[in-house]
Amino acid sequence: MSRIIVERKFDEPEAFDELQAQEDRFAWCLEQRRVKFIRSYFSKDRRRMICEYEAPDAEAVREVQRTASMPFERIWAAEVFDWEES
Repeated sequence: MSRIIVERKFDEPEAFDELQAQEDRFAWCLEQRRVKFIRSYFSKDRRRMICEYEAPDAEAVREVQRTASMPFERIWAAEVFDWEES
């Protein structure tokens, strides 16, 4: 499984609850494509969002986002680095 990043940009400030409700309605699609939501980061002005998923590949996440009509700018595979302090 790969870590996949979804970048979102909104013209107007967006309510996280509304986005979450929209994604929740398509939970079946996440399961069908073997995509697991990990976490999201929302900018303080609520116009940008980064979401992290675990999935077989970026295309599986793209398919979920399109099916759910979720807005996105880019979707890309990421490598996770865990930095430990010495």
